[in-house]
Amino acid sequence: MYEINETHDPNLKSWVESANDPNTDFPIQNLPFCTYKNRFGANHNELGVRIGDRVIEFEVLTSGQLLKNLKSYPQIYIEDISQGATETRDQLRRILVNALSEGANSSSKAEIEASLVAANECEFVQPFSQIRDYTDFYCSIYHATNVGSMFRPDNPLMPNYKYIPIGYHGRASSIVVSGTDIKRPKGQNRSDADAPPVFIPAKNLDYEMELGFFVGKGNELGTSIPISEAEEHIFGLCLVNDWSARDIQAWEYQPLGPFLAKSFATTISPFVVTMEALAPFRVPAFERDPDDPQPLDYLNDEQNQKFGGLDIKLEVYLQTEKMRQENIEPHMLSRSNPKDLYWTIGQMLTHHASNGCNLQTGDLMASGTVSGKEKHERGCLLELTWRGTEPLDLPSGEQRRFLEDGDEIIMKGYCEREGFRRIGFGECRGKVLSAE
Repeated sequence: MYEINETHDPNLKSWVESANDPNTDFPIQNLPFCTYKNRFGANHNELGVRIGDRVIEFEVLTSGQLLKNLKSYPQIYIEDISQGATETRDQLRRILVNALSEGANSSSKAEIEASLVAANECEFVQPFSQIRDYTDFYCSIYHATNVGSMFRPDNPLMPNYKYIPIGYHGRASSIVVSGTDIKRPKGQNRSDADAPPVFIPAKNLDYEMELGFFVGKGNELGTSIPISEAEEHIFGLCLVNDWSARDIQAWEYQPLGPFLAKSFATTISPFVVTMEALAPFRVPAFERDPDDPQPLDYLNDEQNQKFGGLDIKLEVYLQTEKMRQENIEPHMLSRSNPKDLYWTIGQMLTHHASNGCNLQTGDLMASGTVSGKEKHERGCLLELTWRGTEPLDLPSGEQRRFLEDGDEIIMKGYCEREGFRRIGFGECRGKVLSAE
């Protein structure tokens, strides 16, 4: 597991003043990676590190002296950094923290200053140049139980749920970055069981609040990844909105699971919060009921049980077109936390590779909807409105069962713990457009 060290010191301050704002997602203790369009309008993208309201332009930084002594230093692409040795990434983090801290030597400070770009001048894009594969899991037992109760009230959980991290293969090509508008999908709808299906725009459009993680170092085809080494293969985390067309899904998902109801769009936040930055916010894996089976040996590890969980506060907000016109702030729909996931990210990754599947640098995996046991912790409208039977009242006087055209979903995530600095993930947002 990643260790807590001096880079997590809550008393660290930066000469980049905006990083010292107690409300920023990006203090010196965070330093997430991102990719953005060059501020001079060049056609190529730039790798950056976020600090306060600034971005460090990595290409400028690597041309100086600050990083020249870093052994085995990878090139300027996030793929190279993410698959580099953990020790190398840790050394890079220490160098950046030292150069950004108050009291940094003048030459280091000067190099950083020369590489800084205003974040509001950047157009953030997907952090990896290519997300080769995308796998979405189903790892919240509260979400799985709620959804199962709607469709199978006598048998909410399938018999395999407590033995195996359930997942499906998603569509990497339709992953988009925060701020991208989402066109309402069309598909087959058979809401009337006595009539043939019709091909129409989705009526029951939904979001899913999820936690995503990127593969750093892959594995060869035919090999597996031991649970004790799983997190060495995880580079960092982001927020994920797995948009879902529930009416399309209800008709198509049997017998092979989600397909067109999911593949039209998945939104991710642009900042990759590294595993190193998250070290202070590790918690034990989900505590199973005494009658539940323990994970099979290949998914069971003492360190993973002690520290495999993540304490991240996740929030979902909705702002309708009417709310924007009337200057009403986005309305919070739910709060949840991935520490409530039945399976850890390490177990997800190990299980994925257990059959010899070759994971690759830049692959994205997501947790599935992150829900808790309380109603306000439900991570999607399907749960919050109980399949549309319990509509939500909004401060504009409107109601919602599912998303309507013009609705914007804003997801946020941050970590807080006494004795450490708050760090955040930025936003994951998307607005629904008409299918026409």
